[in-house]
Amino acid sequence: MSKLLVLKSSTTGPTSVSNLLVEDIVTRHLDLDPATVVTERNLALDPLPHLTAMNVDGVRAHAVTDLEVETRDASDRLIAELFDADTLVIGAPMHNFSVPTTLRAWFDHVLRPQVTFGYSSAGPQGLVTGKRAILALARGGPYAEGQLDHQETYLRELLAFIGITDVEVIRAGRTAMGPEAREASTAAARADIAGLIGQRLAA
Repeated sequence: MSKLLVLKSSTTGPTSVSNLLVEDIVTRHLDLDPATVVTERNLALDPLPHLTAMNVDGVRAHAVTDLEVETRDASDRLIAELFDADTLVIGAPMHNFSVPTTLRAWFDHVLRPQVTFGYSSAGPQGLVTGKRAILALARGGPYAEGQLDHQETYLRELLAFIGITDVEVIRAGRTAMGPEAREASTAAARADIAGLIGQRLAA
């Protein structure tokens, strides 16, 4: 039985390509393994509060105030969901060459010292191990070498920092370059999903 933790972050709802790809990933998991357990967080519809001077000690230090305790409790819940899953599915459009701030807020709550990462004499050590991640990424322009990208690289680095290095990426580019380009890129991405999920569940 697989356990998926699914994160959606697009603000465009039913027209979102990254959301469509995430839903395709989940559907194919369920088709091949109906016992799959899915926990979903739509960070655009139910956003987490950003960390500020008023609540950051709930994640980074010792929670004292009511707001800090509330933040710590939210962090505890999110981290428990992450540890319980075996596969993390993240849908993310490119926003200003990076990811939506709602997704960044999730990572800000989950990257917690001595819980999801620690330090040793060899440097940082991720504590979230034995898990896979699938990134469903979309951008308005093409995916091409040399373009500014703090989307895929950023997500890979954050995941690796907490110990998740088995990462597969599904990409749909050119989504803002007309209906034909959008449809072709989405179809190609969905074909990639079909091959990827079959291989993963057979492994």
